[in-house]
Order: sequence, then structure tokens, then C-alpha cells
Amino acid sequence: SSQLSSLPLQILLYVNGIYYIFYFLATLAMIIYKSQVFSYPDDLLAPDLAVLLLMGILEVPRLYLGFKGNLTEAEAPLGLSLGLTVGSVVLCVYLLLWQTYVLWADMLLNAVLLSAYGLESGLKVMAIAAFVS
Repeated sequence: SSQLSSLPLQILLYVNGIYYIFYFLATLAMIIYKSQVFSYPDDLLAPDLAVLLLMGILEVPRLYLGFKGNLTEAEAPLGLSLGLTVGSVVLCVYLLLWQTYVLWADMLLNAVLLSAYGLESGLKVMAIAAFVS
């Protein structure tokens, strides 16, 4: 039997996991910075932090299912990971477009993350297609 799991996907999942730690800490630091420097409305600080925390909580099962699905060559966990990626993309777009204050660093961090999500999603779809056939 041939091996169907995707090495590029596995590498990208690993790199994305490390990048997300950096992304989370940098975004959290920027939210704290913006709340101190700018006149950040108190009622809008909580939703921005909640979106970041929800995104962090969503990232753990997304990456776990991606790793597990790829290594075991199972399409169900990989498909669930793909679905969670859609949720992560929506939250990332929120932080990119609808956050109270968006700095150029926010745009850069979110652009890199969205690019990684896009590439990862394409590799997941190709891996699922290989597992099914």
C-alpha cells in the first residue's frame, strides 16, 4: 500500500502552529497597547479580546485534527479541521477589518495568517481527495 499523507501539509500545520503562538501573543500585546494609547471604548475591548481568545481556543482542535487526519490518512478529522479553518478565517477577518483599531502590524499579521490558512486549506482538500480515491 502506498502512503497518501501529505508531507507539505504536515510541515505547514507545524509551522502554522508555531506562527499562531507568535500571532496570538503579538495581537494580544497590540490590543493592550491600543487600549492604553488610544481612547479605546470599554464596551468594545471585551469583544476584541473575546474574538482573539475564541480564535486561540479554536486553533488547538483545528491543528490537532489536521495532524491526526493527515497522519492516519483519515478524511473525517481532516474534513473537520477544514471546517474549523473556515471558522478561524472568519475570526481572522474580523480582527483584520472590524476590530476597533487596526494598525499596519495587525494587517501584516492577519495577511500572513490568512495566506497560511488558504494554502493549508488547499493542501487539505488535495489530501482528502487522495484519501478518498
